[in-house]
Amino acid sequence: MIDVEATMRRKNNYSQLAGVLLVAILAVAVSGGLAWSMGSRVPVVGAPAEDFRLADLEGKQQSLSQYRGKVVLVNFWATWCKPCTTEMPAMQATYDRLRDKGFVVLAINELEDDAKVREHIKQHGHTFPVLMDRENKVANQFGVFGLPVSVFIDEKGVVQEYIKGGLLTEQLILDVVAKIQKHEPMKAASLH
Repeated sequence: MIDVEATMRRKNNYSQLAGVLLVAILAVAVSGGLAWSMGSRVPVVGAPAEDFRLADLEGKQQSLSQYRGKVVLVNFWATWCKPCTTEMPAMQATYDRLRDKGFVVLAINELEDDAKVREHIKQHGHTFPVLMDRENKVANQFGVFGLPVSVFIDEKGVVQEYIKGGLLTEQLILDVVAKIQKHEPMKAASLH
């Protein structure tokens, strides 16, 4: 005869053990003990964006803080990333349209050779600043895991939207920039 109470106690003990293990794994992951991704953590919408300094394709150092007073689209990309290169014309069109109205695009290339990136930018006629994240430090700082990732930062240096994956369109960029400039509340990390 099956001891129903003993079976229930074992199931309950297994459930408790699984719960304890899950909590322990999450605690280690949150504290940084496990490397789940290249990125450390996604910036919190509504929190100040952490400043960074990177060289552009001419070797000139640029920082996020030098663009304070402008709405900044920080876009993480690579030449081998098809969605990245597909969304770049929309970024260029919006940059052309809004750069005199306080908008800038900072395209941060991850881990690629300067010559390859320079050729790609020249071939496609992009004129927005391209910064080289040679050691992946800024991508890690912004919690980037997978490409493309776009972070919209307001005039005060506060993260207003974080978009992982998906495809930026000219209309999407215009809408986000308009909301930021009107100081409307934005949404947390989104998957478009």
